[in-house]
Amino acid sequence: MNSEELLALLAAVGHAQRLRIVAELSEGRMYVSELARRLGMSRPLLYMHLERLEKAGLVASNLELSPDGKALKYIELAPFELRLNVDTILAAVREDTARSSDPGDAAGPAERNDGTT
Repeated sequence: MNSEELLALLAAVGHAQRLRIVAELSEGRMYVSELARRLGMSRPLLYMHLERLEKAGLVASNLELSPDGKALKYIELAPFELRLNVDTILAAVREDTARSSDPGDAAGPAERNDGTT
């Protein structure tokens, strides 16, 4: 994990609504509309939060057809363990350093022009 990935993970869990989503999903997978109802949240807002959680690798989604032919997007927790200590941060910085010295990766995280930072 490099520092960019570590920061994405910390940002994903650094919001009260996303913590509520993780807590709700701890009971098992559910489809987006059900999760939105349980949380009292609009689906567009829920999708925004789910995108951050999925990018950080904390949740996974799966599109399935119901018996009546409706497409349902199911969300579930991905297995994860979150540990943050000095060693985690040092490992992320070392990964950045290794990547920046790799001639195949000329653009560092701050220099990429693909919408990520």
